[in-house]
Amino acid sequence: MRGYFAIGIENGKTKANLGTLWRSAHVFGAAYIFVIGKRYEKQASDTTKAWRSIPLFHYVTFEDFYQAMPHDCRLVGIEITSRARSLPLTCHDERCIYLLGAEDCGLSKQAIEKCHRFVQIPGSRCLNVAVAGSIVMYDRIAKADQKGICLT
Repeated sequence: MRGYFAIGIENGKTKANLGTLWRSAHVFGAAYIFVIGKRYEKQASDTTKAWRSIPLFHYVTFEDFYQAMPHDCRLVGIEITSRARSLPLTCHDERCIYLLGAEDCGLSKQAIEKCHRFVQIPGSRCLNVAVAGSIVMYDRIAKADQKGICLT
């Protein structure tokens, strides 16, 4: 299958979330994962040793991250907002980066301004950041496996 995706957390606050997201990203075929900000400790809390198979990039600021984004890659914010499309109705971009915010503060204003679009998982409350990321990645591969559904 052509294309790729990456997933990361802006200002994540717990190392357990990072480790769980890393493990899920490895299982679901992400090209890489990343963190933006300094609120975490470098640590992988996974039993699959995902660090052997999928790189973790660290960006000090959102601007550092944004400048390093691959050419022609869409930035998709996972956020509860009126601008978001419901995940079940979403077609995933062929090349994209999924960006999650921390549970306590969501995405930064700067990130919201730069996202090409937003996806929202159905429900009225936010999920654990690693769980939300895992659901989005699962939705991507499930739809890619169903012929004719999506990857745009």
